[in-house]
Amino acid sequence: MQDITGAPQCPADTVELRDLVAAFVRDRVVPHEPVLDAGGPEAAATLRQLQEEARTEGLWALPLPTELGGQGLPLRSYAHVAEAEGASNHGPAALGSAPLLDTLMLWRHGSSGVRDRYAERLVAGDMRACYAMTEPDTPGTDPFLTATRAVPGEDGTWRVSGRKWFTSGAADAHLVTVLARTDGEPVDRDGLSLLLVPSGSPGFRVVRALPVFGASGQWEIALDQVVVDGDHLIGERGKALAVAGERLQLGRTLRCLRWLGQAARAFDLMRERAMTRTRSRGPLGDLQLVQRHVFESLLALRTTRPLVYEAVARLDAGLDAHVEVGLAKVAAARTLQQVADAAIQVHGAAGLGPDTALPALFRTGRAARILDGPDELHITSVARRVLRTT
Repeated sequence: MQDITGAPQCPADTVELRDLVAAFVRDRVVPHEPVLDAGGPEAAATLRQLQEEARTEGLWALPLPTELGGQGLPLRSYAHVAEAEGASNHGPAALGSAPLLDTLMLWRHGSSGVRDRYAERLVAGDMRACYAMTEPDTPGTDPFLTATRAVPGEDGTWRVSGRKWFTSGAADAHLVTVLARTDGEPVDRDGLSLLLVPSGSPGFRVVRALPVFGASGQWEIALDQVVVDGDHLIGERGKALAVAGERLQLGRTLRCLRWLGQAARAFDLMRERAMTRTRSRGPLGDLQLVQRHVFESLLALRTTRPLVYEAVARLDAGLDAHVEVGLAKVAAARTLQQVADAAIQVHGAAGLGPDTALPALFRTGRAARILDGPDELHITSVARRVLRTT
């Protein structure tokens, strides 16, 4: 039966896998969301249990390279799975897909020592990594102003100093990829490099949690003369933005897919509420204003999905996808916020409390319009590219 929200045709050889993942997230992950959202030892133990169940059922690390212990699902197929697992913020971590970006970055651009030391352990879930780019006193949309600096030592090591914030998962990460200036001065377009910093290094410190609308997961970190081995330089010296751009295109597309999964979840909750909630004068869904919420939400989902899957198709084909990813990112973030907001309105007071996932879904949608590049960045970037096209 066709998905009412207009999900594109899933490849025949992926349908069963997608459905298994959807069932795993719905039946295993979602019931544990309150514990997982709270963080702490109980959340860590719950996540480990879910990960073991995913391994047992053959659902672990589906898009990760087979050479490293993953299952090598190509992007064109994984996209449909990513929607299903993304219906919960905790789905990718529970199913071992979360380290995809870090693993691919190390595998493609890391030294042989870094690949041998860390890549398989990331895929296995024995280590966790995160990515630190933005800084408290620097506009996140302007990496050329990066103030964190890495100074080369005579022994071939680097000494890294600076502060980063809104670094997802930093408190539990074993490795942090840090954007730092290795040459030149702020505003220079060249001279930025990526260094892989073990979080246990002397001088590395988690400063504070940065709750987003009350939810944990983002952190501020400080680096004070942290010594990093020379072979922990990711990519070429001074060429960080090329590596970062590759990572960001895929990362934003994956987030769009996950936001679609969450928007569809919010839509299903709204539809069920409209059909089952009754008033003295009949079902809630008989009200024209409720019907408008349903219509506008369905319209947003059906017009956003093609944009996201166009970005997927171009990335899968190895083509430049800056315009497609920019369009998809803005549309998917707006759609999640819009649909979650409409679902909350239809639920009334019940949509504000802890009995549904709607507050968390709305929070994710609103934050998505700022984190990972605000709407304005993508709008201007896409427009400039279109206006330069001859």
